Order: sequence, then C-alpha cells, then structure tokens
Amino acid sequence: MKGFQSPTKAGARTWLRLLCLLVNASLLHRIWVLGIWVLGSGVLEAAESGTAAEGSATRARQNHQQVVTEINQHLQQGYQVRGVEPAAPCDDRVFVRRVYLDLLGRIPKVSELEECLKNGIESTQEREALIEHLLQSEEHVTHWADVFDTLLMGRATEDKYTKRRQHQWRRFLEDSIRRNQPWNEFVEEILLARPSDETKQGGNWFLFERNNDHQKIAEAIAPAVFGIRIECAQCHDHMLVDEIKQAHYWGLVAFFNRGKNENGKTGPQVTESAIGGFSEFADLLGDSTPNRLTFLEVDTVEEERPAKDKKQTDADELYRPGQLENVPRVPNFSRREKFVTKVVRDHPRVARALVNRVWALLMGRGIVHPYDEMDSIHAPSHPELLDWLSQDFRDSGYNVRRLIRAIVGSDAYRLASRRPEGVDDPATFAYYLERSLTGEQLARSTMIALFGDVHDDESVTSGFRQQFPDLLPDSQVANVKESLFLSNGQKLQDLLAASNQPTHLIPRLAQMDTDQERVNLLFKVMFARVPDAEECAVVTAYLNKRGGTAEAIRQVAWSMLASAEFRYNH
Repeated sequence: MKGFQSPTKAGARTWLRLLCLLVNASLLHRIWVLGIWVLGSGVLEAAESGTAAEGSATRARQNHQQVVTEINQHLQQGYQVRGVEPAAPCDDRVFVRRVYLDLLGRIPKVSELEECLKNGIESTQEREALIEHLLQSEEHVTHWADVFDTLLMGRATEDKYTKRRQHQWRRFLEDSIRRNQPWNEFVEEILLARPSDETKQGGNWFLFERNNDHQKIAEAIAPAVFGIRIECAQCHDHMLVDEIKQAHYWGLVAFFNRGKNENGKTGPQVTESAIGGFSEFADLLGDSTPNRLTFLEVDTVEEERPAKDKKQTDADELYRPGQLENVPRVPNFSRREKFVTKVVRDHPRVARALVNRVWALLMGRGIVHPYDEMDSIHAPSHPELLDWLSQDFRDSGYNVRRLIRAIVGSDAYRLASRRPEGVDDPATFAYYLERSLTGEQLARSTMIALFGDVHDDESVTSGFRQQFPDLLPDSQVANVKESLFLSNGQKLQDLLAASNQPTHLIPRLAQMDTDQERVNLLFKVMFARVPDAEECAVVTAYLNKRGGTAEAIRQVAWSMLASAEFRYNH
C-alpha cells in the first residue's frame, strides 16, 4: 500500500487480500482561509481565552515556531546520535487524513480533502492554516472531550456514560476544551470539587463517580495528574521504583478520605469533613505507620493529629460557608484544598505528565513509555526535549492547544509511517507510528465514509466504543473481539445496509456509469487516495464478475472498512 506499512507482518490484514479472497472465492466479507494563521486577526492565541494569550498574533506565531523548532532540533540531534536516517515526509493526502483523525476524530470528507489539496498544504504556512482551522472547530472539542474523558475516567459501561452526560461532566469537559482552559486550573477544579460558579458543577463528577472509594480516587489521580502508577505501593514500598513509597500511596488516600458523596440541590456534591480520616497502614512485616498528608517530592503537610483515645467533635466552628448558595460547607482545614495548594500547584510532574501524554496521543508513544509510568526505571527517550517542552508548557500558562499545535506542526509528525531500513526502535520517532483508531474515531469515520457526514447517533458511537475500548493500546494488532465485530458484527452490517438514506454511499456508487468511477470514489472516501493499477484491476474484476450490483459494491465497501488501512491512523 502506498505509504502505509501494516502493523502486522508483510502486509497481512490489508484490504487487498480481502478483495482477492472475494474475487477468488466469492466470500462475504474545509474550508480554511489561507493566510489566517492569523497574523492580523489574533485568532491564533488571542482566541484562546483563559490562556497566556499575550502580545500580538505575530508574537504568538513566533512563539509557536520556537516550540516547533525545538522539537525538530531535539529529534534531529537524536537521529544523528543514533545514526538514524528518518523517513521521508508523508504524502499530502496522508497528512490531511492524519491531522483530521487526530484533531477532529474522523477521516476527512472527500470535499474537504479535495479543498485542502486544491488550496495546497505543501508550505509550512499552508499546513499551519489547516491545523488552526481544525483546532477552532467544534468537532475538535467533541473529539478531545472523548480523549480526556477516557484519560481521566476510564472506559465504562454505557449507563455510566449516560450519567456523565446527565450530571454535566461531559459539558464541563467540552467547555474547558472550548475555552482552552489552562491545564493546571482544570486539574485543581476537578480535585477540589468546589466549583466557583454553577456552570462548573460537572467537574465534581471526577471524584463523585468513584463513589467514596478513596483508594480508587488515589489510584486514578496518580497517573492522570502525575504520570505515575502507585498501586504497587499499597502494601509495601514499590519493589522496583525507589521513589514511590507506601507512605505516598496512603498519603494520597488521606488527602481525600474525608470526602463523601451527597446529592445536593444543585447536583452531585463531594462534601468534606473537618474530622476523622486518621488511620495507620501496615507493611508486609506487620509494622504499622500513621498515614500522613504526603506525596512525591513535597514536604508533608502538617496537621494536628488527635491522641488515639481522644474522640473528635464535629463542631460548626470547624467550617466556613461554601462559595455558592446550596453547596456544602467547607472545613477550615481542608485536606483536598491542601493537596491542591501544597502538592499539585507548581508540581513539575503535572506539566511533564500532560506533555508526555499529549505527545503519546499524537505520536503513537510517549517520550517516556509507557506514558503513565514516568518513574526512575522508565527513562525518557529524549530527556532534554521533555524538559524543554514541560518548562515551555508551564511558561505558556499550561496552554494545551498550543502544545497540540506545536506537535502536529513538527517535522516528525509529518513523516511517513513506512519504517526506514535499519530503524528498529520506535523511540527514535524516525517514522510515524501507526496506531489503531479509537472506537469513537472508527464510528465517526465509518459514518463519514457511508453517509458523508457524522450523525449525532450515540447508539452508533457506543456500539463501536464497547468493541474498541483502548485509547492507546499496548498492541496494535486487532484482537478476536474487534475482528468479529468487523467481520460479523450486526452494528456494522446495519450501517452498510442503511441504503434507503439519500446520502448513503452504496446507492450513490450504484448510480455511477462505470466501475472505474466507482473504484475511484471508493478509494477517495475510504482511504483518502486514488487506487494504483493493481488495486483498480482487482476491485474492477470483482465488480464486473458480480455485475456491478449494489450488493457487490457493499461487499467491497465492507472489506475496505475492515481493512488495516481504514482502521489505522498511519
């Protein structure tokens, strides 16, 4: 396949093999404005309310170019040190498909692809204009809300997704992304669960959904905020990572163990008591230690600890009123508040973790891999680059959109996915690391392919989401569950059979005069490219053998939807 190397061996699972089987055995089977970067209108940074959007748009573009230059230079130095020659830049069509999937969560429509190619994306400024157009899209908000929902809350049953919407968590996420809210502010809001206005009540759901399971809360916060996993330190100091202690595990639990879920007048609330939460934890030898308000690389937060035999009284003078009406009172000494102000605020791991995670989402793996194990036994592949990006992220006001913009604008992001000869280590970032689409990406891309647009159909999205749950899977090979869904799943069959809708691909193809026209459109729709001579011959032969019927066209479309070339961002 042009420019695409399947993650499996020697092109296995490609659409072409599927089509050969069909032939031999008859098996089933944008408009963006160039030049609005925007030097005169201030869209680039000034539109990002809530960020460090200072200075003119020209200044903003210069700052952006500095970040891109740093990425390029650090990676180039890595190539030289390792003696690696990076892959050539990818085809323009591949780049458009890639950036649409990463920024909007779907493949481009044929009209969008052709518009991009017509206007040109060969120059840096043309690509920047496309990237900026996509970043300002409401579809970008939707897609990255999917991403952060999974990163922060994990995959869930459909009833939990419904509750997240009902209790405004989804709205809270989308609003934060739309405003490009600084990451540190966002983190503080969901951990404190004490919204400053009623429109932010949805942020309470991060803690509320864990249903008073304070260990589960701690185990979610550690990777989401700090980029580390602490589960192995529950019963003893981490056996492999010296810096993660049992005291850190139970210290993080202690910061949140006075919280309690309540259904308040304004929605779900996580109240906090001023007393209790004092306990001891035992190691493997049975030695007990009092839990303290402590975590990695910060001083222990001092708290008056009552004698073991002294009973605490929950008196009114231990509290102050909440900031809003009809919200719970707040302890004068709030452990959650201390965690936010003494631990999270200005902690260097907060920036490093987010930078590494966004890099992994866009580049296929983190600078530290795995992306949520940023500890002393997992060294960064490019430590100076991670240091620089993390400091720049902090200096920029924790501007997530600026970080995304820089990574997708880098030379490495635009490399072809075919691995250069002699390059075996993916940590070099000397070629683009193809990765499977998420359930949401696959659902929206399938709707674009078959209907020409994305329908706001939660049943379609949920069907794909349950079958393709991983956001950054360890393996890039389809498992049995995923393969069965694509080859025999009712949801995909229903979408292929919905040909009564006027925009459906199958009847549109059936109305065309020649098989050549049908094949060309199929490839543009599915793969964002034109077929080569061999591909055209294989598909045309199959359609001709089946008389060019709608059913034959449906079989071809099905095989292409199930192919690696469609299911991967490459």
